[in-house]
Amino acid sequence: MSREQDDMLRRGIGMTSQRTRERLIQRLYEEGVSNPKVLEVIRRTPRHLFVDEALAHRAYEDTALPIGHNQTISQPYMVARMSELLLEAGPLDKVMEIGTGSGYQTAVLSQLVERVFSVERIKVLQDRAKERLVELNLRNVVFRWGDGWEGWPALAPYNGIIVTAVATDVPQALLDQLAPGGRLVIPVGSGEVQQLMLIIREEQGFSRRFLGSVRFVPLLNGPLA
Repeated sequence: MSREQDDMLRRGIGMTSQRTRERLIQRLYEEGVSNPKVLEVIRRTPRHLFVDEALAHRAYEDTALPIGHNQTISQPYMVARMSELLLEAGPLDKVMEIGTGSGYQTAVLSQLVERVFSVERIKVLQDRAKERLVELNLRNVVFRWGDGWEGWPALAPYNGIIVTAVATDVPQALLDQLAPGGRLVIPVGSGEVQQLMLIIREEQGFSRRFLGSVRFVPLLNGPLA
């Protein structure tokens, strides 16, 4: 691929143009996303590469889109908001992501923190995500095919953990893998009743903040080839 072709791939054409991206960034700002680093990363990350070609014209709408296997790519607002919450107390060195999915949230995180460790239960989705991140030359991500409820204990602790599927309750394994002062952003609930939570590991236990209603696909057990 030539440099010109590569540049076109990243920028996109038509509905994936820079003007379309700028409208999305303006909308995120108006909805309350204020971290300039997060907004800049969302602006420059080519979301159209993380959806099927037939949906590329909708890539910069602020909406979730299907990616197959009953999974979705999260809406840009939620990606931005969850990333912002992780970074609220300052830069992070080591973040675990539960639910690689399309790899879009992974790509955003990889440009905001030093290292990302991403766990996905659906092998085919993980393989596609790996390819996309290689295309974008994002090399600070390590992947694990496995059960998100278990996390990645061998490489714990983590300064931040982000979960991109809703859990019926907070997995104890993830709390155990959080470093002192570490932050866990996770949707919790079932059906139509889901809440986004920020959990911080304090000297004495954990503090919890509820941050409003959300809608995510469920966090399921067990790897799936």
